[in-house]
Amino acid sequence: MIRTLDPKKLPQPELHNILLTAVAPRPICFASTIDKDGNVNLSPFSYFNVFSSNPPVLVFSPARSGRDNSLKHSHQNVKEIAEVVINIVNYNLVEQMSLSSTAYDKGVNEFVKAGFTEVPSSVVKPPRVGEAPVSFECEVTEVIELANTPGAGNLVLCKVLQIHINEDYFTDNELDTKKLDLIGRMGGSWYTRSNGASLFEIPKPIRTKGIGVDALPKSIRESKTLTGNNLGRLGNLEALPSEEDIKNISQDDEIKMMSQKVGEDKTTYKNQLHWLAQRILEEGETEKAMAILLLAENLH
Repeated sequence: MIRTLDPKKLPQPELHNILLTAVAPRPICFASTIDKDGNVNLSPFSYFNVFSSNPPVLVFSPARSGRDNSLKHSHQNVKEIAEVVINIVNYNLVEQMSLSSTAYDKGVNEFVKAGFTEVPSSVVKPPRVGEAPVSFECEVTEVIELANTPGAGNLVLCKVLQIHINEDYFTDNELDTKKLDLIGRMGGSWYTRSNGASLFEIPKPIRTKGIGVDALPKSIRESKTLTGNNLGRLGNLEALPSEEDIKNISQDDEIKMMSQKVGEDKTTYKNQLHWLAQRILEEGETEKAMAILLLAENLH
């Protein structure tokens, strides 16, 4: 059953909770800004992402308070001094990041409160976070104020002028996802960590053109064992295995033993081949899994 809701009829806190719980995980940055009097502010934002690589543009959104409709100091600061440093937050910084989100009075320096190191920037006035794995010095090119109501966002478009990367996070001269150990914001007080078993790879169909799920035999598309993710991986193949490939896989020792065990029970044998193919898929051997499924398809 689907629950359908009209956002115009929901209390703002309830709508806020639904949006932020459903649209997650969200990357987190520190935005370091400075006002016209030279006061430094550091605030974390999960309304944040990269939106262009040429030109390089990041966007974060300091929303109006849902309680009193007040503007965040970061928003006020970039209107006065149109510069910002976007500092990436990883797991090593998560507790200090949370502390820096406290609604301190204007003029209070969150670098000091949260125990971070101010490092002078190269081309902009706000300092960067010395402990951050990556920092982007940016020019604020536009602030798009979406509304003047509680909870309304204010999109700050930031053109990247210079990038600073801690070399500890490189492997073979490339920024390493595993070493970065980034965090994401979930709903409520929950976070997620991009590390260990939570990281997985999927082949990207950029230079290849997958056959598509629609090209799979009907019995495979309607398998009671295979999941949508399994079908998506199979559909990413550029071509179905050849008859020779299917013949070769039938000689696999595990498959021969499975066939001998079930005997003439072809329904059970076919189901077991689907289970085996799913396991092989999860091990990353897509072509082999497809050959096993087509072997099952050929059973009469």
